[in-house]
Amino acid sequence: MGASSNRIAQTISLSAGHKKFHGADIEYVPRFLSREEADELTETLKLKVPWRQPKVRIFGSLYPCPRLAASYGDQRAIYQYSGVTNYPLMWLTELSELRCRIENYTEDSFNSVLVNCYRTGLDSMGWHRDNEPELGIDPVIASITLGSSRRFVMRHCKRRDVSRLEVSLENGSLLIMRGQTQSLWQHTVPKTRMTTGLRLNLTFRNVLWKRGCSEFQSDPISEEFSSCE
Repeated sequence: MGASSNRIAQTISLSAGHKKFHGADIEYVPRFLSREEADELTETLKLKVPWRQPKVRIFGSLYPCPRLAASYGDQRAIYQYSGVTNYPLMWLTELSELRCRIENYTEDSFNSVLVNCYRTGLDSMGWHRDNEPELGIDPVIASITLGSSRRFVMRHCKRRDVSRLEVSLENGSLLIMRGQTQSLWQHTVPKTRMTTGLRLNLTFRNVLWKRGCSEFQSDPISEEFSSCE
């Protein structure tokens, strides 16, 4: 039993549909947006979003994120991770309409979206869980991919013998994580040296309001605005 618990298991590739696996509850919906819709939204967000490169706090030191980002949402939907406080910008019409469409599909409510821009294959997202206190217990996370496909990999937090899960997130696709996924699993968008174009990721969440957090502010440790090109 000890030997098997130390063994790194194989990786399972996910396709379209709903899968429950060792506490993970994942649904992958390719072509949630048509190619035309996805391409149009990509170009709109590239121009309208005030992209910036935030810094994250790791073991007390600040490092630039390997991607650009912006946060939109309801006024009180203030979200913090790795020392970065995301004060939301007011909803763009395009993002608000997409939120309604996702809510109709998932039958869940969302008041925040974090928009990430992966400029090349060298932009990435490290291993993490979306388990911040302001997201509540067993949060539902809905993620839209626009542009180039990227690998999305998941691993169990405690058991190395449980197979990793992997899916190629395609242009216009929707990935939904429910249940205990955030408490039991980590996920990552790893770097790749393969030729890959720009990718935008829109992650919709429901942020619980905390008293004292009611005003729009600027992120005190973010970088200057940048171009998502």
